[in-house]
Amino acid sequence: MEQLIGVGVLIVQDGKLLLGKRTGSHGAGSWGLPGGHLEAGESFAACAMRETAEETGIKISEIRNVDFTNDLFKKEGKQYITLFVEATSFSGTPHVLEPEKCEQWQWFSRNEIPENLFKPFQSLLEQGYKLPIQSS
Repeated sequence: MEQLIGVGVLIVQDGKLLLGKRTGSHGAGSWGLPGGHLEAGESFAACAMRETAEETGIKISEIRNVDFTNDLFKKEGKQYITLFVEATSFSGTPHVLEPEKCEQWQWFSRNEIPENLFKPFQSLLEQGYKLPIQSS
């Protein structure tokens, strides 16, 4: 089984969380956070900034570590350790820049979070992480 490290980025605007609908790779059709693979020698914050810019065009800053998950994707033969960070400051509007990985970006309030979540993000919530977002 291949072991990988991922970074997931929680971005909140006006009490709503940014999620993208995944396409193309494992988790296709589920909703997940911006983020991706940590490259060798890269810090978690640098990975979060790079991946968010590549996927959405948003520039993030003021990043803090919040939690991590350990998820097995048996069908794909992968184990992901995902570190989740919150970006408390950002600029820009999200756009789909990698359509082979994400079909859309959308802001969700607490009551609107979709049920079909990408496994690492679902695990984060199941561990008791409280989203820094409002109810609608």
